[in-house]
Amino acid sequence: MEQLAGGLELERYARQLKLLGEDGQKALKEATVMVAGIGGLGGTAALYLAAAGVGRLILAHEGNILAPDLNRQILMDSDHLGQERMSTAIARLQRLNPHVAIEGYNSKIEYNAARPWVRDADIVIDARYDFPERYALNRLCVDTNTPMVEAAMYGFEISLTTVIPGLTPCLECLYPDVQPQWEPFGFPVLGATSGIAGCLAALEAVKWITGVGTTYAGVMHRFSSLDFACYSVHITRNPNCACCGEGGKP
Repeated sequence: MEQLAGGLELERYARQLKLLGEDGQKALKEATVMVAGIGGLGGTAALYLAAAGVGRLILAHEGNILAPDLNRQILMDSDHLGQERMSTAIARLQRLNPHVAIEGYNSKIEYNAARPWVRDADIVIDARYDFPERYALNRLCVDTNTPMVEAAMYGFEISLTTVIPGLTPCLECLYPDVQPQWEPFGFPVLGATSGIAGCLAALEAVKWITGVGTTYAGVMHRFSSLDFACYSVHITRNPNCACCGEGGKP
């Protein structure tokens, strides 16, 4: 493992090398993951991806830290209230694992600006809360042929699937012409629930990168953190999808 030649770095990953093997750990180090949104869900995913040794993280999230963020956004802290969210998150992740290269953008997901971030990623985690941004990210992943972990939560409910462009349903296949109006400052969320969703998203990305286990590609997984009830259903592409199907082609 030439890329992990340092003794300290090998020691850092000693416990997970028993699960992923040296090839799996090398794959993580060589991988780039984009996390769109570093709130309760995306921030948890970014934290565990950094801890696992993903070589490069690309993060995008706009705005400053607010008091209502602190029940779930574990990359933030009280000392930085009112300050930029992204710079605080990057510093936290670099303290956790200095071997990870991190670039962050204080920005929402807009098609033209985000295209190079998506294009550079091996896999994307969608952790945005509003559908316009989710649709833009979905379109970018389809256009650049980039796999996307689609993770979401509302209240106590979590959903997860992995989009493989050309093979599985994209977001618009699942939710065509629907743009619910989320309330960013009234969105009901318990930190532990968003944390579970973030851990599932990070694990899904690790499985995809390393080839260990089975991903939820073509499968929608639903989980209730209130009673731990869960189920999975197979999902299929919409051939007339405005994004990934014949309906989306000029």
